[in-house]
Amino acid sequence: MADKTSNQMWGGRFAAGPDAIMEAINASIWFDKRMAAQDIAGSKAHAAMLAATGIITDSDAAAMAKGLDSVLAEIDAGEFAFSAELEDIHMNVEARLKEVIGEPAGRLHTGRSRNDQVATDFKLWVRDQLDATEGALIALMRALLAQAGAGADWVMPGFTHLQVAQPVTWGHHMMAYVEMFARDLSRVRDARTRMNECPLGAAALAGTSFPIDRDMTAQALGFDRPSANSLDAVSDRDFALDFLGAASICAMHLSRMAEELVIWSSAQFRFVALSDRFSTGSSIMPQKKNPDAAELIRAKIGRIFGANVALMMVMKGLPLAYSKDMQEDKEQVFDAADNLMLALAAMEGMVRDMSANKDVLEAAAATGFSTATDLADWLVRVLNMPFREAHHVTGSLVALAEKKGCDLPDLALTDMQGVHSDISRDVFDVLGVHNSVASRVSYGGTAPVNVRAQVARWQEILE
Repeated sequence: MADKTSNQMWGGRFAAGPDAIMEAINASIWFDKRMAAQDIAGSKAHAAMLAATGIITDSDAAAMAKGLDSVLAEIDAGEFAFSAELEDIHMNVEARLKEVIGEPAGRLHTGRSRNDQVATDFKLWVRDQLDATEGALIALMRALLAQAGAGADWVMPGFTHLQVAQPVTWGHHMMAYVEMFARDLSRVRDARTRMNECPLGAAALAGTSFPIDRDMTAQALGFDRPSANSLDAVSDRDFALDFLGAASICAMHLSRMAEELVIWSSAQFRFVALSDRFSTGSSIMPQKKNPDAAELIRAKIGRIFGANVALMMVMKGLPLAYSKDMQEDKEQVFDAADNLMLALAAMEGMVRDMSANKDVLEAAAATGFSTATDLADWLVRVLNMPFREAHHVTGSLVALAEKKGCDLPDLALTDMQGVHSDISRDVFDVLGVHNSVASRVSYGGTAPVNVRAQVARWQEILE
């Protein structure tokens, strides 16, 4: 009876009892095998250092390096037999190395622990991911610059509260996203600089009594320096949190742009047409062209946010130094990285391929009394009217235009003079949307001359 109850409790694949459960919860090989290349790079650097310091012989180090290359080739070829019984990528590699080169493999772990080994592997993997993210961000920014340059003087409505506010240029709107993603690029680069200290040699938590050369291994692996405190080195996951933090903000920017593309490509707006490569049709409505890539970017962002929160929760209560909880640091980072790279690539493709509808943008820019602020500014500048009075006069003119069912440029001069007698025909020079955007020459403004200057500046920066 007891056995039957036990089997029901373990259930299904865990019918064998506690040993099977412990193996399943303890093993990380099925996800940390992604770090195989980083693990082998760290082991080769460690072996070379052990030989250089006389801790192992040169012949042993040479055998280790050759054997590790052989193991990596097996992994890359898909011929490596991973084992859950060996728990993780480190033990899987070391066990296979022993089969390949024999007794010298047992000396590879001298002066290190799985604690500093995994911290090093994970740092190397995150660093590679930061480099890949940098490349993807630059590609997206270049796609946005191409759009901005092509439409530097195309007018479109600028919005606040999703209500038409003032005319802007298409190029200016694209450049707003260049600035957003430039901050993401800065965060990625900053995270890489801050994390580039090598944990290898910190051992389990207290360092080692062997005369290792940590500067040598740090340099061999491309780190700026070895980490200065062994306790911190093995228990730090700030580098992963830095990556997730930067990824989360970048993901938020991607989601904002995805939302605009969903709105802009709708039949009600028709501001842009997305290419067929990033759209799908409906199973029953032949007229539909759905912005699925943009919608999926908008949805996938939640996984990146979730990964950030999940790792914060893993780390928030851990005393120094290493705890097994930290094995839960990788899956969410891997998933977030995969989804961030996919979202960046999809957004770059959509931006590169999309076509802005210039005529629709211009027509929309002229709606909603979008040049009302230009009128108020003219009243201040030409009639020397206090801005609050100008705001009131303009509001009265908007109300009059609304009553007549027309826009501000369509009001007769006599109608305007009925509101304020000093208004002259010159006012019509500022009411056109092209005149409006051309006048916004303050630094950071939407004037086409500004947009072209910013496009040129960013093209030079990204060279």
